[in-house]
Amino acid sequence: YTGFHSHGLSRIDPVIALGGGVIGDLAGFAAATWLRGVPLIQVPTTLLAQVDSSIGGKTGLDLPEGKNLIGAFYQPHAVVMDPALLHTLPRRRMAEGLAEVIKYGLIGDLPLLSQIEQQAYDLEWVVERCVRSKITIVAQDEKDSGERMLLNFGHTVGHAIEKITGYERYSHGEAVAAGMAAAAAIGERMGQTETGTRDRIVRLLQTYQLPVHVPVAAGDLAVAILSDKKRLGNRIHFVLLRRPGEAFVQPMDPETLGQLLQEVWNDG
Repeated sequence: YTGFHSHGLSRIDPVIALGGGVIGDLAGFAAATWLRGVPLIQVPTTLLAQVDSSIGGKTGLDLPEGKNLIGAFYQPHAVVMDPALLHTLPRRRMAEGLAEVIKYGLIGDLPLLSQIEQQAYDLEWVVERCVRSKITIVAQDEKDSGERMLLNFGHTVGHAIEKITGYERYSHGEAVAAGMAAAAAIGERMGQTETGTRDRIVRLLQTYQLPVHVPVAAGDLAVAILSDKKRLGNRIHFVLLRRPGEAFVQPMDPETLGQLLQEVWNDG
């Protein structure tokens, strides 16, 4: 904000977010709140940002108390991306982006999921397909009160992992990967998810060297989930799969979710 002021940023001057998801969120929130809103242009440079975080207008900042507790819905004037930039990324950064790609496949895009499983995908095709999927969902539910919640598959547990580990040990995509495996295990334990789904997800995540379990205590995860921003009143809106390609939102009380999480988490 001090920089904006010193450079005389006015209401017609754009903020350009050049970078990954953290830069996009930070610059987006700053743009949303400087002079009550100045133009924002997202230029995502990582796979995770290109397929997910730069699209849809969510901006958020983390606190020690929880993930993305500060933020605003603020749509960019434009999103400009070049898949060629992805070839500059190290393996770990590509893998964390693929976690979000896998999420899109699991919640509703079986052709995409199949391509990723076969390791026979074209990056530009993957980016375009994910972007189109997210645009379609956001157009129907911009403020995350209905169908857009499906995009949070794996994120409730993933955000808890990030909080417990200080947002440093695991990247967002890595935490979400472990969260998706946990969500599938919870769904199977509840009898809501087709048997074998977790094993399929675990095999796929391991193909890309993504974690399926992390060494944090189940009890700590259960406590961290209480601060999840998707909590409405005394219910957590937890995303489950009926089977790969079909997701739904299951409202759950935090105590029940915590107990289920402890059961499946301790099983590894």
